[in-house]
Amino acid sequence: MSWIGGKKSLRELIVSLFPLYYERYIEVFGGGGWVLFHKSPGNDFEVYNDFNSLLVNLYRCVRDRYEDLERELMYVLNSREDFEKTKELLDKDSVADDVKRAAYFYQLIRYSYASGLTSFGSQPHDMRSNFPVIEQAHRRLAKVVIENKDFEKLIRQYDRPVSFFYLDPPYFDTEKYYKNVGEDGFKKEDHTRLRDALLSIEGKFLLSYNDCEFIRNLYNTPGITIESYSRINNIKQRYDNGAQFPEILIANYDLHERDQNSPSQINLFDIKKDYPKEEMEL
Repeated sequence: MSWIGGKKSLRELIVSLFPLYYERYIEVFGGGGWVLFHKSPGNDFEVYNDFNSLLVNLYRCVRDRYEDLERELMYVLNSREDFEKTKELLDKDSVADDVKRAAYFYQLIRYSYASGLTSFGSQPHDMRSNFPVIEQAHRRLAKVVIENKDFEKLIRQYDRPVSFFYLDPPYFDTEKYYKNVGEDGFKKEDHTRLRDALLSIEGKFLLSYNDCEFIRNLYNTPGITIESYSRINNIKQRYDNGAQFPEILIANYDLHERDQNSPSQINLFDIKKDYPKEEMEL
C-alpha cells in the first residue's frame, strides 16, 4: 500500500541484490511492505517489524482476521466528515477493538491525500475493490512473524549468522514527515544508534538511505559497501518531468554475489513464486 518512503519503484532492484544464502529474513522498518510482498516466500523464516503500532495492528488483522476486517470496511463512507471523525478517534487512541482500529486506519490511508493520513483526498474510491488484494496479502502473511519493536531490540533478538536484515529507516533529515503518521520522528542519534547496532551483528544487512554526506560518513568503514542509485521523485515529478531522487544502498556483503553465481548452481531461494505477479498493494 502507499506509504511514506515506500519502495515500490526500487523493490525489484533491492530483491535482486539479496545475498545468495540466508535462513532468516527480517524487515526491520516494514512500512508498506513492498519488499516483503515482492520477494518469494521461499523456505526462510520471515519477520515484518514496524514501530508504528497502528500499522502493525493492521497487518496482524490482515493476517489473522481478514474477514472481520472486510466486514468493518464494507460500508465505510468516502466523505470528509467520516474521514475527520475517524482521524479524531485514532488520534485520541480511543478505539479498543483491534479490527475496528485496523479498519479505521486503513480507511485513513485509502481516503487521505497522497496516503499522508492528515487531509481528505477527495478522490473516488470503492473500498470493496481492495478486498481481493487484502485476501492475497492474508495468504502471503500466513507464516510471517509480525513485530512491533524498537529496531535495536529487534536486531538483537533475531540476529544469527544465517540472518539477513533489510532496513529502510526514515531518511536522514525527514523527521517532520514521519511525525504525521503516528511516530515520534527518527532523530540524528537514532541514525547513529542504528549504525552501531548493524556494525555489531553476526548476520548480513542491506540498508536503503537517501544519498547525503552524513549517512555516507556514518558508514564509511572497512567491510561496508555503499552504492548509488536513483528513482523517480514522485513529488517533483508533478512539475519537473523525469526528476530523480538520489539514494544509496549500504551492505556488509558483496551486493553482486548473485551475478557471480553459476547459473547451474542451486540455492534455497531459486523457486517459483506462489503468488500472482500483480502488485501487492494492500
